[in-house]
Amino acid sequence: MTTAVLLIVLLAALLHALWNALVKTSADRAITLGLVAMGHCLPAFALLPFVPVPAIEAFAFIIASTVIHWGYYYFLNISYRLGDLSLIYPIARGTAPVMVAFGAMIWADETLPVWAWIGILTISAGVMILAAIRHADKRGVGAALATSAIIAAYSVVDGIGIRVSDTPIGYVVWLFAAEVFVAVFVIGTRFERARSISQRSFAVGLTGGVISGLAYALALFAKTLAPIGVVSAVRETSVIFAALIGVYWLGEGPARRRLVAASVVALGVIILALS
Repeated sequence: MTTAVLLIVLLAALLHALWNALVKTSADRAITLGLVAMGHCLPAFALLPFVPVPAIEAFAFIIASTVIHWGYYYFLNISYRLGDLSLIYPIARGTAPVMVAFGAMIWADETLPVWAWIGILTISAGVMILAAIRHADKRGVGAALATSAIIAAYSVVDGIGIRVSDTPIGYVVWLFAAEVFVAVFVIGTRFERARSISQRSFAVGLTGGVISGLAYALALFAKTLAPIGVVSAVRETSVIFAALIGVYWLGEGPARRRLVAASVVALGVIILALS
């Protein structure tokens, strides 16, 4: 991996942690998440005429992924209502690869190498450190684990969908465009609350969506320039970025334990990805 690609992946990781911080600090997280979905679909609509249409087989996966993403936003909202960014983010992002690995072992009959197990145990140790933090809301930990399961689910669905689509860029653009249904549902069912939010909160939500889409696009672009496993591993440094933002921007604590735990989780994910 060249220095330029490394910087691209690190930027993608930072942007992903940043949009989660914007959601965490927003006045109305449900509306903000609806605006994040809108921030995905508006640029996608602009790009639709210029990208190939995915193969018909891919649309079932686009529909499934859109439904799963609704669940992702739902549990993410609950998670951030009950827990800190530096607690929720490492658990939600860190344990998702573990669930994918176990799912592949159970349903795809894959055998995990020794280093994969070392990565899984390392992630588990980091999550246990986070869960044991005094005053941590166990309901928040549970919601973060549910969010992680949702992340694992859409990772598998999109992983298959993008392969059968015959056009990765077309798949991503159509997937983001389909999030208009999520945005309409979330904002439409809370229309009075949406009308009452400030212009700043509206701008923050849309900006979060644009940042989220850019982070995903940068990660995909990096995977065309460097080995996918290496890119995926470096991408998980977002866990550390989220912990740093939570501790130093939002004032969450205890600082040392959260930073150490997030670093342990990130190390475990990197080991698992490279295995």
